[in-house]
Order: sequence, then structure tokens, then C-alpha cells
Amino acid sequence: MEQQHRTSRPRRDASPGAVPPPRERAAGGPRRRLARYRPAGRRPAPPVVLALRRLPRPRLTGLGAGLLATALLAAVAGLDHLFLDSTGTAMTVLYPAVAAACALWVRPADLVLAPVAAPIAYGVGAVVLTGGDPVDTLSALAVHAGWLYGGTLLAGVIALVRRVVLVRRHRNRRLRQAGTGTVGRAPRRD
Repeated sequence: MEQQHRTSRPRRDASPGAVPPPRERAAGGPRRRLARYRPAGRRPAPPVVLALRRLPRPRLTGLGAGLLATALLAAVAGLDHLFLDSTGTAMTVLYPAVAAACALWVRPADLVLAPVAAPIAYGVGAVVLTGGDPVDTLSALAVHAGWLYGGTLLAGVIALVRRVVLVRRHRNRRLRQAGTGTVGRAPRRD
């Protein structure tokens, strides 16, 4: 006869005088939540920061971020070509937001790719917008060069700031370990 593995934990019915398991004892009982530790002298975070912390934090590879930006800008350019007579304003105004999202959502190992992938996505969108005509494509890129440079600069600054924060966090972690005498490497949490 073949044994079946359990798919869930066995249920323990606690009697009123029973001692709860160690995990529940540490948390103060099964239904109480632990209070968050806040060092003395630190103010609570503003509501805007708390709202931003609740947002999803997707981590895309450099290729994934570039494909996402390309798909978004090509779709907007196609809709612009169909409905707005190829003015390019919708794609151009949306480009800085797409470049910023590309820089914010790329994983830490691929931060250098965010400012590279965003203008490539804009170029693909310009090709879709003009219907593939090379002269019109170059004209669209020249006319909207300010937006293109601005969005690329925004992606570069965001990627640079994220990299500086990661390097400082890593350095502080290593200094804390050296001060406490911890041997070995800390587990990676990025």
C-alpha cells in the first residue's frame, strides 16, 4: 500500500488551559499582531511614503523592461496613427512616464540597461507612428528630440539614484557586520 503525504498541517484543538505553541506564544497569542519596532527619535513615515510602499514592486530584467516599454509605446503610437492622424503627441507625452517606469521596475543587476532600453522603445514607437517611412521617422525623432532627451535623462537619473542607494545599503550592511564581528556574508535581500 502506498503512503500519501499530508497536504496540510494537522489541526490542534487548544483547550482553555493549554500552553500555546512557541510561535503563538512569541506573538502574544494566535490573533494578536506584533507591534512594529520603531527606534526612539524617529518619526513615522508620511502617508505618501506609506502609500508608495504598498505599491507592487515588480522586478524586470533589462530585456523585460525594454520589451514592456516597447510594447506600450508601440501600442500608443499605433492608436495615435489610427485616431489622431499621426501627431505623435500622445506617445511623446507618455514617453517620460514609460522611461521612469522602466528605470524603477528593472532589477538591480540590470540598472544600466534602463536608460538604454527606453530610447530604443521610443524609436520603435516612432516607426509604428509613421508607418515605417524612414524620412518621416527621422523627422518625428527630430521634432520630439526634447521629450526624447528628457525622458532618457529621467531614466538615467532614476537608475543612478537607485544604484547609489544600493551601494550605500550594501556598504552599511558590511560595516555593521564588521562591527559586530559577524563572520561570512549576509544573506542577500535584493
